[in-house]
Amino acid sequence: MKTTSVLFSFKTTLILLAILAIGAGYATFIENDFGTSSARVLVYNTIWYEVILVLTTINMTGIIFKYKMWKNKPRFIFHISFVVILIGAGVTRYVGYEGIMQIKEGTTENRMISLEPYLQITIKDKGKTYYKEYQKEFTTVFTTVNDFENKVLFGEKEVNLKYKNYMLAKNGNASMGMLTLDVSHNGETKEIKLPGKRGQKSIRRDLSFGDTIVSLEYGSKVLTLPFRITLNDFQLDRYPGSMSPSSYASEVTVTKENGKSYDYRIFMNKTLHEGNFLFFQSSYFPDETGTVLSVNNDPGKWPTYLGYFLLTLGLFLNFFDKKSRFWKLTKYVSSRNLASIAVACFIAFGSTSLEANEQVNEQTKAQQTVEYLNKFKSGSLETAEKFSRLVTQSQSGRMKPVSTLNREIIMKLSGKKSLFGMNSDQIVLGLLSRPEIWRDLKIIKIKTPKLKNFLGIEKERKLIAFSEVFVDGTYVLSKEAEKASMSKPTDRGTYEKDIIKLDEKLNIVYATFNGNLFNIFPKPRDTANTWHTPLDAMKTFTGKSQPAVEAMTRGFINAVIQMDWQEANKFVDMIALYQEKVGADVILSKTEVNNEIYFNELDIFIKLTVAYIIFGLIMLIAAFIVVFNPKIQPRKTTVFFFIILSLLFAVHTFGMGFRWVVAGHAPWSNTYESMLYISWSAVFAGVMFFRKSLLALSAAIIVGGIFMFTAHLAGIDPQITNLVPVLKSYWLTIHVSILTASYGFFGLAAVISYLALILFIFRSPSRPHLDETIKNIAAITEIALIIGVAAITIGNFLGGIWANESWGRYWGWDPKETWAYVSIVVYVLVIHMRFVKKLNNPFTLVVSALLAFSTILMTYLGVNFYLSGMHSYATGDPVPIPTWAYVLTSLVIITILVAYRKRDLKDSICHEENQKPKK
Repeated sequence: MKTTSVLFSFKTTLILLAILAIGAGYATFIENDFGTSSARVLVYNTIWYEVILVLTTINMTGIIFKYKMWKNKPRFIFHISFVVILIGAGVTRYVGYEGIMQIKEGTTENRMISLEPYLQITIKDKGKTYYKEYQKEFTTVFTTVNDFENKVLFGEKEVNLKYKNYMLAKNGNASMGMLTLDVSHNGETKEIKLPGKRGQKSIRRDLSFGDTIVSLEYGSKVLTLPFRITLNDFQLDRYPGSMSPSSYASEVTVTKENGKSYDYRIFMNKTLHEGNFLFFQSSYFPDETGTVLSVNNDPGKWPTYLGYFLLTLGLFLNFFDKKSRFWKLTKYVSSRNLASIAVACFIAFGSTSLEANEQVNEQTKAQQTVEYLNKFKSGSLETAEKFSRLVTQSQSGRMKPVSTLNREIIMKLSGKKSLFGMNSDQIVLGLLSRPEIWRDLKIIKIKTPKLKNFLGIEKERKLIAFSEVFVDGTYVLSKEAEKASMSKPTDRGTYEKDIIKLDEKLNIVYATFNGNLFNIFPKPRDTANTWHTPLDAMKTFTGKSQPAVEAMTRGFINAVIQMDWQEANKFVDMIALYQEKVGADVILSKTEVNNEIYFNELDIFIKLTVAYIIFGLIMLIAAFIVVFNPKIQPRKTTVFFFIILSLLFAVHTFGMGFRWVVAGHAPWSNTYESMLYISWSAVFAGVMFFRKSLLALSAAIIVGGIFMFTAHLAGIDPQITNLVPVLKSYWLTIHVSILTASYGFFGLAAVISYLALILFIFRSPSRPHLDETIKNIAAITEIALIIGVAAITIGNFLGGIWANESWGRYWGWDPKETWAYVSIVVYVLVIHMRFVKKLNNPFTLVVSALLAFSTILMTYLGVNFYLSGMHSYATGDPVPIPTWAYVLTSLVIITILVAYRKRDLKDSICHEENQKPKK
């Protein structure tokens, strides 16, 4: 009986889950430093990790029966779903297998190489052949686990194999494994080195022992399929005028053993299913003459999918179950409303243009330049606006208005949208037409005092001119820029970073002077739909197109130089007509151009960032005044704040939808967009679920403001980009939207938990009302965690379906996947700690919710920049950890330690629900 209580207990389950999370998180660092095989050998595929998984499954099953969870259908469904998922995963793990098939166009293939590595031994002796294989992976760290010694018997003889060494040599992103063995026969021992690793075709090496030939190879082995695949045609589509793939597909014929055949088209997000085999479009031959298909034999697919369905159903029904923890917490919070005081505030959106006098140093400028600027400023507006509506093609193949490119150029150079009282379209038009004037105007932003000193300019200046980095035609930063670029990212200070940025900006200015950024001329009868710059078009176009392009380009520039705006407008119209006729296949419609220009002009997200931060601080101050003065309870003000926040949220939603329309895909495909979406989800959490708590609302808007502010930092690119082929899936939209939304709820829980810790610090007998406020915050925190766990769990498993339908496997222990799994396990621990008596208190809850958010930061940022993987941006040396990360971590730890002295708040929230489920 005692054994049963230990095995089927919540405490044991929490310990097992903690071990799983720690092991998986640690494995990602092993993989980053020592390779995938090391992580698999030491963690993922080890007996101890699989035993923990099995014990967790058994323990969970025991708890389900021990507490008769079937009496509550939602609770039973989503708990039993994990058991079903783990069973399906076990079937896939031990019965299924993966591989890679390469087929040249016009050929038939029925073989593939395994993903798992094998040590294969072939012995030839007296005309007979003997074969033996071992499925075995090796690691380059903790090599004692590599111990391998076996006898291979053939006839009455034997060959002994003994492990000696395993090394992994990295060359950029590629790596080569080298296994060293001692091979013994008839008292003679020879050493052999075998190149190979997981997913790498093996290379045979031979050893001679008299008349006995021992052949060994290590790596993937050849597997034969029960059917054949013929590659009829491989098709690769690129974005217009770009080398970036838009999609690639394989037209194949599948011939079964009975002779029946059928045709099929395999492409990204459309997998070929043949029996238990799945084939997905993985890659292609470098010369584009063949296809590379990944193969997965997965008998555990349907049990796994059933588990996913039960999980989603159970978590969804839980929100509508009146007996659920979520329902009781919501009722508790709604009955204990935090009021606020009236605070008058006015949020004004607007941008101010800079006066010419602020940007142009009159003491160093000739009167002629001043007159030019004034005349150009007043006369160029209409022409610049018409020019901005032309269409250009980016290097990645995206078609966009010239207005967007102009804006990107000026923002990159100066960090501003306007200079000298002129907008970005006018400034770029000036750079194109009169480089001899604009090279002396201060439009390039620099920050570092050391760099300013090196260039010999005043420390208070923020902008420099292009000409100031050249002395007698010599680029003064040449050696410094080369030295900074060659240094490791970890060794670069602000000076080196600023030099690299300045060097990039100077190149942009030079390219703008020459028109090399403006691919505005489509080439006639070009199947790739490549658009060219004016100079390139004048050099390479043939026939009537070349003189036409030259006439339009020279006529336009000359008219702008002479400030003959009427004539310039005519040439812009001619270029627009040329684009419409020659580039009709890919040109944007007038509606698309207008939408993108209007979206850029609105600049919604910058303005929202300011509004969120200011409004959030006002609300936070108001909330704390109320907390420390319980006599104040003006409900009308709470409603006022809620209405304002709802309006801001509506604007945010409109902005996200508008970006979706302009981009043509869901706005969460890159770092910038995902941060906007996390911000949106945090504010959504406040508006929809915590609208009666001013502290929760202020926390929600602060989280939203923080993520919005981070999205607009200099290192994050806000440009709208094309999608890579694998991201063109409706599963991506569903998976990312749900998964990323959970980050907003977890962020809200973390911020409001930190506010609770501050209240813990100020607890005293003279402020008994703070205890009730803390318990209310703890309830809100737990609600946010429950919603967040549901979202991240469903989103993660929907990502598994997307992966399986797109590339034939739903889990590969990629660092991003692994840390999402770690995050789920950690947050499951947090919301189930209440079943352990010593951990059932508000202090433990808020501290855990705050610290748990570190797993989200690791999933979202840490993996991207510090770990290698297919979700990662980390290449080469990692980005240095920013100073603010150390400061923030120290602040959190200090706050927890100070609050710990007054942690004793025993009265738990919703105490009737905190007990273990009734048997």
